[in-house]
Amino acid sequence: MSEFDADRPWQVHPRVAIRPERFGALLYHFETRKLSFLKERALLSIVDSLDSHASMREAVVAAGIAPPEQGKYLAALSGLAASNMIRERAA
Repeated sequence: MSEFDADRPWQVHPRVAIRPERFGALLYHFETRKLSFLKERALLSIVDSLDSHASMREAVVAAGIAPPEQGKYLAALSGLAASNMIRERAA
């Protein structure tokens, strides 16, 4: 995988299923059999909207995340990228 860059376009991996829950969501990767938990509904909102934005950073801003909080969300998204739950998409 290339270096994580929040200013690039991202998408949910096509082999990942998302199941919304009261606490956030469960993500299951059918190839790797990994399970990830999104513990905040705002993070689910960002992940769900990645395809609609030119960059991950734009998706975070569109979700209404204030600048002081954005680093926390970008770190969580970086973890999802490292586990291949999300991946860069062609620009």
